[in-house]
Amino acid sequence: MNQAVHFEAIGSGDVKVSIDGSESIGGENKGVRPMELILMGLAGCTAMDLVSILKKQKQSIEDINISVSGERAEGQVKPFTKIHLHYTFIGDADPKKIEKALNLSVEKYCSVQAMLVNVAITYDFELKTTE
Repeated sequence: MNQAVHFEAIGSGDVKVSIDGSESIGGENKGVRPMELILMGLAGCTAMDLVSILKKQKQSIEDINISVSGERAEGQVKPFTKIHLHYTFIGDADPKKIEKALNLSVEKYCSVQAMLVNVAITYDFELKTTE
């Protein structure tokens, strides 16, 4: 008999997040895997920084989409060894200001990134202008 590995976490704002394990350990795809939450946290942290920085720079960004992927070590414990973030900005902005904002966020301001100091984090971006 497999013991269920589906859990619900409640954040500071009473928002619930469903967390689940893989099917091989009893998961039922009813939630996000814990390691996926780390990737989501990194993307979300940098996104918040970017919105703030680009607003201060008076850049017109309508949307930011972030695709994040990670590579993990082999073995029993499998921490991330590499993470890549790809940002797609939609709006009318100066690419040089976006690049500067990304550098500040990913390399200096994001608290989640600071916890991942032993992980090689890379990033790139594209800008889709609105016409």
